[in-house]
Amino acid sequence: MTLPLLVIAGPTGVGKTATAVALGRRVPLEVVSADSRQVYRFMDVATGKPSPEQRAAVRHHLIDVVDPDDRYQAARFREDAAAAIADIHRRGKLPAVVGGTGLYIRALLRGLDPAPPADLAFRHELTAVAAREGRGALHARLARTAPTVARRLHPHDDVRVIRALEKLRAGHGVEARAWSPARDTRADGYDVAFVGLTMERGALNARLEARAAAMARGGLMDEVRALLARGYDARLSALQGIGYREFVRVVRGELAEAEAIRLMQRDTVRYAKRQHTWFAREPEVAWLDVTGDEDVETSATRIMSVLNQRGFGGPQLCGPHVQGGLI
Repeated sequence: MTLPLLVIAGPTGVGKTATAVALGRRVPLEVVSADSRQVYRFMDVATGKPSPEQRAAVRHHLIDVVDPDDRYQAARFREDAAAAIADIHRRGKLPAVVGGTGLYIRALLRGLDPAPPADLAFRHELTAVAAREGRGALHARLARTAPTVARRLHPHDDVRVIRALEKLRAGHGVEARAWSPARDTRADGYDVAFVGLTMERGALNARLEARAAAMARGGLMDEVRALLARGYDARLSALQGIGYREFVRVVRGELAEAEAIRLMQRDTVRYAKRQHTWFAREPEVAWLDVTGDEDVETSATRIMSVLNQRGFGGPQLCGPHVQGGLI
């Protein structure tokens, strides 16, 4: 028997978390976060984590699970998410994977291509190049050989840039594997309802720009100061995320706050566009344009329709409190 699994994906800022919480008032569900930044402790303001009220209303998994200097990758997410999903099913609830990190979701549903082992000698060589020629040198090298991959990585994200170069050296074909269209959405043991939320580009961009400004007002500077005071290196992958990399420079006196906000807004809009491109290549996604929805309750109602069309409910959820369907 395959067990039901709801996936709610889409670009940042489109309202995925709020919609999932609204859905949770109608369906006994728990959220498994598929967000590569929300896994980090002490990083709340610019990661868009669910509010305490949202987390009290609906239980969320895979948030605040590692420190900023820990490595957390798609393979680990796949393992952790599968365990959380199994636990949610055991308690008779519907697991809802909610987030915008497309690679995490793809890893959960279809697995990952095998990667070559670490090449420590080559990594040492690349580190020496970066020290000698500057941090942008490695990204420039990657851009010459795998431009699509390079565009996805920040020039100062040394860990991911080095790993990409390492895969290319091993003949792993990192570019093709990162961007090849998915074949299907079937996952062993799961009956997947994959819902994608989208919004008219101008409306979403305006929302993202307002949200970035709100993050700056909401204590992002203090949070960055606290991270640096804890001893976390600004070069960590976690601190290269949008918002953190800009405000590290503000704290250090290298960038004006107004310019940091402008860069956050610009890069967030670009990131949302890349997310939409990624998910547009996923097959069997039920796309919901939420531009005209009055509130998240409307969006939740529309997802309910998708679930009922798929026949989710009754014995599938393994819980007596949902016998007879979801609504």
